[in-house]
Amino acid sequence: MKFAICNEIFLGWDFARMVTFVARTGYEGLEIAPFTLGDAPTEIGPLRRRELRMMVEEAGLKVTGLHWLLVRPAGLHIAHPDEGIRRRTIAHLCSLVDLCADLGGQIVVLGSPEQRRIPEGMHPEEGWRRAAETIAACAEAAAARGVFICLEALPRTQTNLLNTNAEVMKMVEEIAHPNVDMMLDVKSMCAEDISVVENIRSCRGRFRHVHANDANLRGPGFGAVDFRPIFAALVESGYDGYVSVEVFDVTPDPVTVAEESLRCMKRCLPSPVG
Repeated sequence: MKFAICNEIFLGWDFARMVTFVARTGYEGLEIAPFTLGDAPTEIGPLRRRELRMMVEEAGLKVTGLHWLLVRPAGLHIAHPDEGIRRRTIAHLCSLVDLCADLGGQIVVLGSPEQRRIPEGMHPEEGWRRAAETIAACAEAAAARGVFICLEALPRTQTNLLNTNAEVMKMVEEIAHPNVDMMLDVKSMCAEDISVVENIRSCRGRFRHVHANDANLRGPGFGAVDFRPIFAALVESGYDGYVSVEVFDVTPDPVTVAEESLRCMKRCLPSPVG
């Protein structure tokens, strides 16, 4: 199992400074929110993409992938009744797949709660169908670049589509493409009706990425969530990918959050047997 951190908690930092700090702190991966790279991240040229990737890799890190995919530009939506908006969303997602691959990543995490919310007045089944069609339309582009589109369950307090891992698995099965998969988010699992450990076990062999955060939106170790059984369940499930710290409340500061979250996760890893 490897540890990564999402870069938006360092918003305002110079990219090189951020990469150096993340590597020195002991993380192995960096997960990037495209909006942190500028207002038009998909328009970043080949030279700058190579520069960013080189900075990450020369520090001994790897870009795990992208998340917060649909924040910018405004007006994107995977289930919108306007076909033109859905087409623009598909084009944007495909462009982000290219950006992800160019930066050395393999995963794009589709969260973006507002940009997937089923609009008022639309039947839930219609919203589900349109969202699934939009995601499926990006699958071949992802396959061509060796990237996986990972759907993320989000609580009902944030959106009204794909609120549980069971619902995510159902959509993944309906799309039935090897490059459309799921990921797990601890904060979101805390909002479900089953325990986080049971949830992980029910998704065994089905998820490709993990976000680590407390139910209070802070980092691991900054709240009441016990990560020891969570990591035990991940190990039991055979997961050996990245666990990426995703924090929404950067209290008291990014440096402390990054350092203490990593210490907590390392403490919570099960001791090797034998």
